[in-house]
Amino acid sequence: MYTAENWKEIEGPSLRNFDEEFTRKSINGALALRGQIEKIVDEIWNDGFDAVFFMGIGGTWASALQADVYMRGRSSLPVYVENAAEFLTTGNKRFTAKSVLIYSSVSGNTKEMIELVDKVKAIGARVFAFIDTPGSILTAEDKQDYLVVYKMNEQLKFYMTANYLMYKNGEFPEYERYNREMEEYLAEALISTEKEADVWAYEYARKKAAYLKEHPEMPHYFIGCGNQYGATYSYAMCYWEEQMWIRTKSISAPEFFHGMQEIITADTPVTLFVGEDEQRPLAERVARFLPKVCANYTIIDTKEFELKGISEEFRGSISHHVMRAVNARVDAYMELFLRHPLSVRRYYRQFDY
Repeated sequence: MYTAENWKEIEGPSLRNFDEEFTRKSINGALALRGQIEKIVDEIWNDGFDAVFFMGIGGTWASALQADVYMRGRSSLPVYVENAAEFLTTGNKRFTAKSVLIYSSVSGNTKEMIELVDKVKAIGARVFAFIDTPGSILTAEDKQDYLVVYKMNEQLKFYMTANYLMYKNGEFPEYERYNREMEEYLAEALISTEKEADVWAYEYARKKAAYLKEHPEMPHYFIGCGNQYGATYSYAMCYWEEQMWIRTKSISAPEFFHGMQEIITADTPVTLFVGEDEQRPLAERVARFLPKVCANYTIIDTKEFELKGISEEFRGSISHHVMRAVNARVDAYMELFLRHPLSVRRYYRQFDY
């Protein structure tokens, strides 16, 4: 049994909670879904559609935002993103019986997603579901037209779907080369990223936990843009707020200069996510500004990681995965320093609300 006196014996950078083989199998298993995804998209394509809607709630909505921003500047396809709860109350006149819903659910029983699917089926539209949990409510035959059951890797599954849609539309001629690279190198690149980030993440988490102890009321600010904005929002909300119970605020890099910049002081805790997609210049602008007013900022730049085997032109499309690998190391050590298991919730799914 560990006591307060000997707890320090398990501290120190140690790749805590890291299972290399599990990570490798998980990523490669998701990539192996490509044939199944292509078959489903072929059927959708052949039947025709007037729009594709990525929808979700909480973290799955964040993943939908990433798919949307990824396709927005690359494709002329009518692709939209909706928050499930907002769609249930407000609707969207562009969503018709000829539309397609693409969504993901970890539990397969989230209240908003069940109601969303029932509403979409009542409209007569098709449903393409990625579900992590076999045998859950949303895996029932009457809940979807196309179903892929596989744990984790939500953003990867969405991007695989987006890539093939763009390929079908003549907008991704590098599709086969891209997938050869991902299937050969992605898992190892992300594993290496976690290993590269481990010592840094330990120190980052140690300092953040110490700051939190001294300033429990001060929120931590996360900033990102492009495919990093979904990561920024999700990380602040799903991880630091829901799992760690730390006050946060997330904001997009372009909006940072229209309000948030005025409340940054020398000791305000700020973390900036910098990716490698087309919106990188927006994050770089924030990176240039922060040192002028703040002495408590951190910049995590995916460009600093090797990603062996991944071509320069494709790095931007996976920079959100790289950031998740870095943050997985942070999470492991935040859990250690906070002495708080990240699986514990105060209220979420603890009672009806």
